[in-house]
Order: sequence, then C-alpha cells, then structure tokens
Amino acid sequence: MSFGAFFFVTKRGIILFVMTKPSLNTRKLGQLMCAATEQVLWPAASTTAQYRSKGHSLMCRVGSGQATYHRFDPSRQQHQITYGAKMIAAKHGPETATGWLSAREITQRNYFGGKLSALNLLAHTCCHEFAHLLQHNAGHRYRGSVHNVHFYRLLDELHTDGLADATRNELLSKARNQDIVLSVDEFELPDPVDHQARWQVGDTVAFSTSTRELHGKILRVNHKTCTVQGFGLSRALHYRVPVQLLRKVENVGDRFR
Repeated sequence: MSFGAFFFVTKRGIILFVMTKPSLNTRKLGQLMCAATEQVLWPAASTTAQYRSKGHSLMCRVGSGQATYHRFDPSRQQHQITYGAKMIAAKHGPETATGWLSAREITQRNYFGGKLSALNLLAHTCCHEFAHLLQHNAGHRYRGSVHNVHFYRLLDELHTDGLADATRNELLSKARNQDIVLSVDEFELPDPVDHQARWQVGDTVAFSTSTRELHGKILRVNHKTCTVQGFGLSRALHYRVPVQLLRKVENVGDRFR
C-alpha cells in the first residue's frame, strides 16, 4: 500500500500525520467488517442476557477517513458503528499500526494470543467498537471516562466467550470467498525507544508526502514523533512526523540559506 499525507493547520504552521492511503480493497474490507459485526456480534447483543440490545437497531458503515467510532442515535434508537477506510489501511503493517490503541490492547491484554496481524487487528477493531455499544447499553460510558474498567470488562468477555474468534474467522472466510487479501502473517511493532534514540535536535532530515519530498531540521524529539521545521518555502511551518518515516540527510540546509 502507498502512503498519503494529511495536514492539519495550527497557529504555528502545519502538523503532519502520515497514514496509508486507502485502496478499493480497503473499502471492501470495511464492508466485510460491517457484515461480520452485524452477523456475528450483533446477534449476541440481541439474544444474550448480558449483551441485550434493548430493542435497538444497528447500522454499520465505512467512512472515508481514519475516524472509527460507535455512536447512538436516540431519535432512531439506532447504534451506528463507523470503520474508517484510512484506519483499515493503516493496520496492515507495523510502521502504521503502532499508534493505534487496538495494537496495544492485543499485545498487552493477550488478545488472539498477543499476536499482531492485519486480520487480528481488524477483527479486534470490530470487537472494540462493539464493546462501546455494549458499554452504552449498560450505562457505563461517561464523559471523560470512555476506556474505563467497565469497557475492558466487556471487551475481555468478547474474547473469552469466543465471539472475538468467531468474528475473526468470519472476516477471514468472507475475505477469502471474495479473493480479498487479508494477511494472517504476524508482525511486531517497532520499538519507539530505539527509533527515538536515533534522532537529536538539530539533525537535518527528509520525509515524503504523497506528492513530494520535504526537508527540515528537528526542533524537538517526542515519544513517537519529531517536530521538524521546514526548509525553503516551508521554513515557517512545523511538521510532526512519525520517527519511522524520517531519513537523515547531509548539507541539505545549505541549499535553502
């Protein structure tokens, strides 16, 4: 998958977040996630006492961005789950999956044996958003306290009760039936400490967007990103770039003085 860049303007300039660019298959995978959620997880909420849906309905959709969330529409008594296409694309490799909560949940809570893969990440994302639906039904979703102990109790139950495995199997089966590539190969997240140790304030670096290569100087080394001041026409702008996507370059700054 190729990379794309998404820019957010701030008072200081532009903050850059780099994500993978969604493809046609990404949207198809999102539709399969919707189907797995509706066909595997939702029936449990309709028929099982602790997951009861209280007469609500469910609509799943694929969004064009990275936003992935559960929302409840009280006027329609309808749960809505959106799976972002850019989120789906990002969970296909270690460099772009590293910033997502779902990756940390799998490894830290030993979901799917603690193994990360595109299949496991997407199946767990279905479970994560569905746990928010159950959390809403139980009345335990509070302002400022969303990923709380009640949420993780419900998410744990989805895994221990076998619904997470059933969702994973259904997603894989649907992908194979439609000849859509969904990797089961395990990968490891890069160690942010190792990446962070490579960079120092003042380093001259290069990084790429979907259309061009940019150069700049590191102003600050953060936990998972570096804040970079651009050179040339971009000298008034600051970019926050994931450390995995930076490259050291020599003497580039001389060209822009």
